[in-house]
Amino acid sequence: MHAILNDMCGRFVSASPPDQVAAFFGAHVDVESLGANHNVAPTQDVYGVVAARSSDADPAAPGAAPPARSLQAGHWGLVPAWAKERKVGNRMINARSETLATQHAFKAPFKHKRLLIPMDGFYEWRPGEPGGPVDAKGKPRKQPFFIHHRDGEPHAVAGLRAAWRDRAAEDDHPDAGEQWLHSATVVTTAANATMVSVHDRMPVLVPSSRWDEWLDPTNHDLDTLAELFDMSSDDSLVMHPVSSEVNNVRNNRPDLIDEVTPGADAAS
Repeated sequence: MHAILNDMCGRFVSASPPDQVAAFFGAHVDVESLGANHNVAPTQDVYGVVAARSSDADPAAPGAAPPARSLQAGHWGLVPAWAKERKVGNRMINARSETLATQHAFKAPFKHKRLLIPMDGFYEWRPGEPGGPVDAKGKPRKQPFFIHHRDGEPHAVAGLRAAWRDRAAEDDHPDAGEQWLHSATVVTTAANATMVSVHDRMPVLVPSSRWDEWLDPTNHDLDTLAELFDMSSDDSLVMHPVSSEVNNVRNNRPDLIDEVTPGADAAS
């Protein structure tokens, strides 16, 4: 049994074009545009920044340049190489930082296949309160919030990646490249002071000074990497309530991130 929890970070915003995202991360573009998406949901394709070391680079050489970066895309929901079917990824949109080194699905990617998932911001839902607004089922209605950097810069969210071969697709796709699914999961950790009023978990946000350290596939110092999981001192985030129209994944408009009065709308 997999100890996997979809405990938070189930929607985010990815509205910037790939060339702009790549420029921010100092990466070259190896993907076609996914289009602006103000309500990215699990199982959709997402951008990912990975290390792309040049063929003539020697990672062991003294003074070697840090790995080059590449902007690619993959399925949101990690499908491990050993999975028997693709739908396993539906349960692996998040990976808890506390157990990355021990959980079967995550320990190999944590050691060898890390990436950064660019986000313009993400959504989280504060639980409803008794006596407050209710949803269509009569239960206290959760209030969605949009969380983003106060300076407007994108988030560099820690993630893990995997490549899974779809054996069933071999007849339909004789091209070997079409048989591979590249996927990713978001690494989460305990909420900091900003987030705790909404949720007890949050995505791990990697500072630019440590991007190369996280991405470098030759870096197996997992104890040092785990230092990134403590977000308690991060004060870069701000948040505001948004319309419950974001609850419906079919809604994908720029105004989903606009601030509203909590409980003012009754959309579901």
